[in-house]
Amino acid sequence: MTQHAITTVLFDLDGTLLPIDQTEFIDTYFVHLAEKAAQYGYEKKPFLASMWKATDRMIANDGSRKNMDAFWEGFTAIWGEKGRALERPLEGFYANEFNKTKSIMKKVKPVRALIDALKAAGFTLCLATNPLFPPEAIRSRLDWIGLVPEDFVHVTTYDNSTFCKPQPGYYLEILGLLGKKPEECLMIGNNPSDDMSALAVGIEGFLITDHLENEHGMDITQFRHGDFSAFLRFMEERLGISLPF
Repeated sequence: MTQHAITTVLFDLDGTLLPIDQTEFIDTYFVHLAEKAAQYGYEKKPFLASMWKATDRMIANDGSRKNMDAFWEGFTAIWGEKGRALERPLEGFYANEFNKTKSIMKKVKPVRALIDALKAAGFTLCLATNPLFPPEAIRSRLDWIGLVPEDFVHVTTYDNSTFCKPQPGYYLEILGLLGKKPEECLMIGNNPSDDMSALAVGIEGFLITDHLENEHGMDITQFRHGDFSAFLRFMEERLGISLPF
C-alpha cells in the first residue's frame, strides 16, 4: 500500500493530548456545572438530564445548523426561552469554575514539546476535539496542558461546527475548511468509534491507548495503536522527523 506524504495532523483532546479518564472527567465536571446552574434556579437532576438531551441534539446534527444552535434548541425545548438566559453564565463557568475539574487530570505527557516540534517541521495542526463545547471550555482544557487554541490553525467548537464525531461529515467539514485532501492527513485519538471514524473518509489514524475510550467494545487491532511512547515512535517513522524527547 502506497503511503502518501502527511502534511496535516489532527489531534483529539480529551484522553489524547489531555490525560483524563472520560467517566471521571464528566462526573466531576457535572458536579461543578450543576452547582453553577443552581445559582440560577435549576435543580441538579432535571438540569443535568436536560444537558444530556441537548447534547444528544448536537451529536445527531446533520449539518443543517451549528452545533451550538442544535444544543440550545434542545435545551430551550425543555426549559423554554428562559433557558437561553443561561448561555452567558455558562460561558463564564467554562472560563472559571470549570477549571476545578483539572484536579482529575493525570500526568501530562510532553505535548507542548510535541506540538512545537511539529509546528517547527512545517506541519499543519488541527485540534479535532468533538465539538460539543464552546470555545471557552476548549481554551481552559488546553491551558491545563500548556497549550492554547492559537497552536492550531483550526479548533472545532460547538459554534463553528455542524457535525459531531463519529459522523463522516465532521471530518469532511474539517478537510474543506483546511483545504486538505484526506490522504495528506493523520488523525490522532483515543476513541476507536469517534476518532478512527476518520478512516472512513480516507484519513489515516493512530489510536493512543493510555486513556482508551472504547464504550462499544470495538476490536482495536484493526487500527494502528499503542501507548504514548509507541505513538511518538510512530510519528517519527511516519512523518520522517526526529522528536526532541
